[in-house]
Amino acid sequence: MTTPRSRKKPTEIPTGRDAVSTAVLTAATELFGERGPTATSIRDIAERAGVNHGLVFRHFGAKQALVGAVLNHLAAESADALTGPDPASDPRLRRHWTVLARCILDGYPVGELQDRFPVIAHGVAMVRERGADERTAALTVAHAAAFRLGWEMFRPFLRAAAGLTEMSETELDRSIDRRLEQLLELD
Repeated sequence: MTTPRSRKKPTEIPTGRDAVSTAVLTAATELFGERGPTATSIRDIAERAGVNHGLVFRHFGAKQALVGAVLNHLAAESADALTGPDPASDPRLRRHWTVLARCILDGYPVGELQDRFPVIAHGVAMVRERGADERTAALTVAHAAAFRLGWEMFRPFLRAAAGLTEMSETELDRSIDRRLEQLLELD
């Protein structure tokens, strides 16, 4: 499958295992968020990262393993975002939801590829602190995650179908966040 050329070029060529891995994860995250993993080739990722495509295979293996590495990378970023002053507005969480949604839509088994789920675990712990049992807390957070993923996957359709095209992205995001708080009973 031929994909459009990667637009962004790194300013420096990464050298060394850590620099190459970081560059590849960053490039893959960006491209998966823009077009999804199915429409992104390993060569696209390598070009955006400024490395030879053989290095992507050497460090991450086949594409499915790279998708898992990206999801775990985003999970770690999201865990860091949860400790920040305003997690709801942290762009790392939105990036994680977006890439996660694109991976799901592309048919990747994200529940098997991602090793940790810190955002979900954090949500379950918060709901349990409010007195819910484990099952109720897990279901509550699953419902909230489904709501959030639904907005990430179907935002253009939902905006058009519900007549929300005049609403700004910021206003819509605030509304989504308020409803999430209600779903999680945190308001």
